[in-house]
Amino acid sequence: MTLASNGQVAIIRTERGLAIAGTRITVYDVMDYLKAQYPPKLIREKLGLNDEQIHSALAYIETHRTEVEAEYQECLRTAAEIRQYWEERNRERFAKIAAIPPKPDQEALRAKLQAWKARIEAQS
Repeated sequence: MTLASNGQVAIIRTERGLAIAGTRITVYDVMDYLKAQYPPKLIREKLGLNDEQIHSALAYIETHRTEVEAEYQECLRTAAEIRQYWEERNRERFAKIAAIPPKPDQEALRAKLQAWKARIEAQS
């Protein structure tokens, strides 16, 4: 449990792990954006947090770096296991969907999407 500058609890432990008090946002959600090198202001906006909440989360992560990183890695492992389970369970369904030919009117949309993706990758 960490206190915010106003004396209220800022970071709490829930059944989902470490969370920002008053939200369903976990510290691991913030870590995802930190790992992707998002600046704090953009993380705040993406997660719908106020300044106090993002500052409390970042301070908690910095102060408890080893603990948070270990829990974050465990979250990533669990997510990968769940993803693998569902991909294996639905492999045949995915293959059937992939084998369905696209509708004629979707070809133009698909071409636009591919061009858009290529343009974004070229800018990166």
